[in-house]
Amino acid sequence: MDYGNAKILVVDDEMINIKVLIAILDEYECIVAKDGEKALMLAEGDMPPDLILLDVMMPGMDGYEVCRRLKSQISTQNIPVIFITSKGNVDEETRGLRLGAADYITKPFSPEIVKARATNQIQFKKQRDLLERLNVTDQLTGIANRRCFDDTLDYECRSAARSGSPLSLVLIDIDNFKQLNDLGGHVFGDNCLKAVAEAICKSMSRSTDLIARYGGDEFVAVLPSTDHEGAIKVAEKIRQSVEALKLTHSGETVPITISLGLTSNKDYSPENMIEAADSKLYEAKHNGRNKACS
Repeated sequence: MDYGNAKILVVDDEMINIKVLIAILDEYECIVAKDGEKALMLAEGDMPPDLILLDVMMPGMDGYEVCRRLKSQISTQNIPVIFITSKGNVDEETRGLRLGAADYITKPFSPEIVKARATNQIQFKKQRDLLERLNVTDQLTGIANRRCFDDTLDYECRSAARSGSPLSLVLIDIDNFKQLNDLGGHVFGDNCLKAVAEAICKSMSRSTDLIARYGGDEFVAVLPSTDHEGAIKVAEKIRQSVEALKLTHSGETVPITISLGLTSNKDYSPENMIEAADSKLYEAKHNGRNKACS
């Protein structure tokens, strides 16, 4: 497997060490920080590294403190850290490993060891990332699965409760899905689910929103920082996007519609939000379908 597109953050206050490491790791994209504060900023950015090579002894914030902060943040705790040190004693290595470091590289650098240890950690991370994606992705539609939705809604509820910002939830159900399955068989039903998922995703404009498969022929949208009026607009856009689908069976166009139930409140309880949205979805189903109720 090719890991050449991996990104490595090299953190060292000595430019000579940085230049040597970049030369050794020339097959990777390397970014640089000369102090702990800059390292944390880059690690927490929109394009985080796949591996951090971190000097232990630096002025100001030393490598141990940088590592401690990295491992205390959800966004950075899974980035592997390899300590760079001129001290090879057991106590120093033990301290670093207990903080969460994955490995040690001692100075002066051996190019073969640097490459091998860096490649090993990048490989482990890429494999772990793949497993995590599979664990939160619905295999049929390719969007988030129920587990991812549950975790996200819980997180967004707690975040909104702290900030006092609005949070909206939309439950989506394909109308008459059993009849669609009976008409075209399970292959057509699966194609319908995939098409609806794609249409919902295309109708969304913010990366902060989550679209997930809730189960069966149901989908769900979590809309952070979205009030009731905004959620109604999103729901209607989703409804129109699905209604515009052109699925065919035996040469004939099969109309696809959805019903939606949405809630926007400051209760911030995942259970209560799901119950409220589900109640409105039931209302939409029993009042003609192909509509959103709130």
